[in-house]
Amino acid sequence: MTSLASCIFCKIIKGEIPSMKLLETDTVFAFMDIGPIARGHCLVIPKHHAAKLTDLPDDQMADILPACKKLAAATRWWHGVDIVIQGSENYNILQNNGRPAHQVVDHVHFHVIPKPADASDKEGLVIGWPTQKDLSKDDIAKIFENMKSKL
Repeated sequence: MTSLASCIFCKIIKGEIPSMKLLETDTVFAFMDIGPIARGHCLVIPKHHAAKLTDLPDDQMADILPACKKLAAATRWWHGVDIVIQGSENYNILQNNGRPAHQVVDHVHFHVIPKPADASDKEGLVIGWPTQKDLSKDDIAKIFENMKSKL
């Protein structure tokens, strides 16, 4: 595990900063977000310090999505056979890279954000989708060829 002494998430993994730990494997650590935008909002972080997803070694990624899946399922709070929190079956998995993409902590992290069905813009992730209407099919094809050549 690679860590950075000044990284708040690395400090959480080491237990230097307290957290509400939900689960832990050899490669990931998951805990409640202390600035939640929805009830049940939590984070999944790799134990290996990497600022961006492209910096994270492939062998450190295997547990990330399974952990996100488990946490998304855990946001379904049950009372007998009824779901107590309406809409908890809906959720977003969010991962940002770099300040312009809204990354605040320079350690790869995945947000698991429940989205109540009746919340609209009051709870959960609220996003715009700025479709780039000025990109022609030819432009998209050029971008495709460029990206494909780098894979």
